[in-house]
Amino acid sequence: MISAESIGEPGTQMVLRTFHFAGVAEMNVTMGLPRLIEIFDGRKDISTPTMEIYLKKAYQTPEKVKKFAAEIKSTFIEEVIQGSLQVNFLEQKAYLKVDEEILDDLGLKTKDLLSLLRKKVKNFDLKAEGNEIIFTYTGKTENIKDLYQIKEKMKCLKIKGIKNIKQVLPVKRENEYVILTAGSNLKEILTLEEVDATRTISNNIHEIHEVLGIEAARQAIINEAVKVINAQGLNIDLRHIMLVADTMSMGGDVKGITRYGVVSEKASVLARASFETPLRHVINAALIGEEDRLKSVVENVMVNQPVPLGTGLPGLITKMR
Repeated sequence: MISAESIGEPGTQMVLRTFHFAGVAEMNVTMGLPRLIEIFDGRKDISTPTMEIYLKKAYQTPEKVKKFAAEIKSTFIEEVIQGSLQVNFLEQKAYLKVDEEILDDLGLKTKDLLSLLRKKVKNFDLKAEGNEIIFTYTGKTENIKDLYQIKEKMKCLKIKGIKNIKQVLPVKRENEYVILTAGSNLKEILTLEEVDATRTISNNIHEIHEVLGIEAARQAIINEAVKVINAQGLNIDLRHIMLVADTMSMGGDVKGITRYGVVSEKASVLARASFETPLRHVINAALIGEEDRLKSVVENVMVNQPVPLGTGLPGLITKMR
């Protein structure tokens, strides 16, 4: 009860707006009340997943950091072409103009792109002429749909990088470089040899649970909540947040403090009904003849009898003369 009050009361004074990294639209991170709600609701899809990637000492030079950042960022084919894919239905061909400067920056050549496209594209014969890649259709001539689809497919074809990492931003903290990302993929990042796996972290609690287990997820709930609270200049005792994190993760799974998460597991019908959708809980309990033993605080308050805590515990018998 006290934890709920201690978090709820300062929560009402939280700033509702979200903060952004100055000027970079892709690198904004949900902060303030929306982020706190996201953490405590145990949401699977969070609005701005991000990672902090720490590198090992050997890779701490600006050149290596920059190179590594470029390696992990998801690069799609539309980022390395000029204009869009031109389709000629009469000749059943499609033309793709490659921007060789951008490819150079990525450390790729047109022939690398060609071999990658050959793996991904069916029913087309591919060849490169200068900086142009020509797709010649080899399927049935009446299947015009394939030519249309190749245009759509080209938009979302990944040529290098790690899935879900949309943006990267190397920053210097004290005397080392940290790479901040928009989007997260903890599982794949931790397998890279440059990464310091002991400190690299994501802000997606479900992902942490999946990759590192429940204890790590519990710690992540605490860290993320503390980060939001400190950024707002509020002061909440860590023990309250730890209690919430324990409640959310005690079943070996991350459950939100919602009517579908933690609350649905309460033994008492009245306690469940006191939270949200009371009618549903009461009717469902009546249908199966569920009993409520009135063991904790909420139910006893509802039926107007002493709470089984403190002075409500002992029964007093007086000796009559």
